[in-house]
Amino acid sequence: MTLTPTTIAPGASEILTARQQAIGPIAALAAAGDTPKLNAALNQGLDAGLTVSDAKEVLVQLYAYAGFPRSLNALGELMKVLEARKQRGIQDAPGSAPSRAIPKGDALLAAGTANQTKLSSGPVKGPLFDFAPAIDEYLKAHLFGDIFERDNLDWQSRELATVGMLSALPGAESQLQSRMRISMNVGLTAGQLRQLTQVLADRVDAEHARRAREALERHLATASGAK
Repeated sequence: MTLTPTTIAPGASEILTARQQAIGPIAALAAAGDTPKLNAALNQGLDAGLTVSDAKEVLVQLYAYAGFPRSLNALGELMKVLEARKQRGIQDAPGSAPSRAIPKGDALLAAGTANQTKLSSGPVKGPLFDFAPAIDEYLKAHLFGDIFERDNLDWQSRELATVGMLSALPGAESQLQSRMRISMNVGLTAGQLRQLTQVLADRVDAEHARRAREALERHLATASGAK
């Protein structure tokens, strides 16, 4: 992974690219199961420079947050969108596969633990994971291992997708705030995340945007208070 997860480059952009802006709505609408709007968002994203691989990666990642049914439905909608675009003569860039094989077994768990530690800027522990060690292993092996080891979608894009997904899930506010922190750990700025909340308001739903905006402000307040 070429990204340095814990630093923000000097002069980092405060503006999301058109491609980056497209990721949040796709993720949010897929998580919400809003197929008609997802169709439009996928078209907009492909027009903005997302490759087929980019879109697939976002919708596969969705299973970790909204479950397999929403992920499968969204991937089916992507297939329909691509076929319709092909019929209109549009040849979308295929993108790329991961550059290396994904580890298996203990090596996958180790890779996932390392990724989680980098993303969170430290080891992730707590009473919940002591109480239910299976969920700790699944997070490390499946989410941070199987998914975050796939380097054909960069970590900033994966965090934009995660924020979009969690914004669609009422009751996931604490996880959404945590992902705002991780988003900034991987180099996204507060300005870019504020822009993401506006994109969600414009293209998805005011309630999704409110959840994201409030989670960001809680994170910024917490980070400021910790200094």
